[in-house]
Amino acid sequence: MDKDNYRRWYDKDPILSKAMRILETSDDNIQIQIAINLIKVIIEHNIINNSYNTVDDLISAVELGKEDKGQTRWYDIDKTLRTAIHMLESCPEETRVGVARDIAKIIKENFDTPEEFDDAPLD
Repeated sequence: MDKDNYRRWYDKDPILSKAMRILETSDDNIQIQIAINLIKVIIEHNIINNSYNTVDDLISAVELGKEDKGQTRWYDIDKTLRTAIHMLESCPEETRVGVARDIAKIIKENFDTPEEFDDAPLD
């Protein structure tokens, strides 16, 4: 399948797609835990990549992630989850790839779904 023909932006990366599928089907408490970890990982990646040079840059990214774009997607129901997913979507593609692997590791290490990532190259 051509990478431009995906229905959802996160399906372009197979690891990110698996992580999002697990996140979507997880219970609410796990979704919030993963969302908080996701925000942390995104911030860390952006600091490492010098995308955030000031606290204002960080606050601006979080505020952008909180913008209400409607309530039509599964992750729009919770504000923390919506913020995390929008922050991820706003990342440059190379950052998203690193974040996808980091979040897959977090899911694999901390939640009862390791078999989902057995074939995924996480390093």
